[in-house]
Amino acid sequence: MHVTSGDKVEIIAGNDKGRTGTVEEVLPKENRVVVEGVNVRKKHTPRTSDGGGIVEQPMPIAASNVQPINE
Repeated sequence: MHVTSGDKVEIIAGNDKGRTGTVEEVLPKENRVVVEGVNVRKKHTPRTSDGGGIVEQPMPIAASNVQPINE
């Protein structure tokens, strides 16, 4: 993979194109990465677990859609 956890990356394709963030997790078997604050989905949790509510959860995106930023 061309990125590792902690790298600053820019999204080069998709709905979040142009946004930047830090790689939180790399999934090499799936060729995907999780980037902080990018591709976030809302998950509704039942009231029985810690009061419930809506939790935002970052989802993985294809590694080919990110480009490392040199700083």
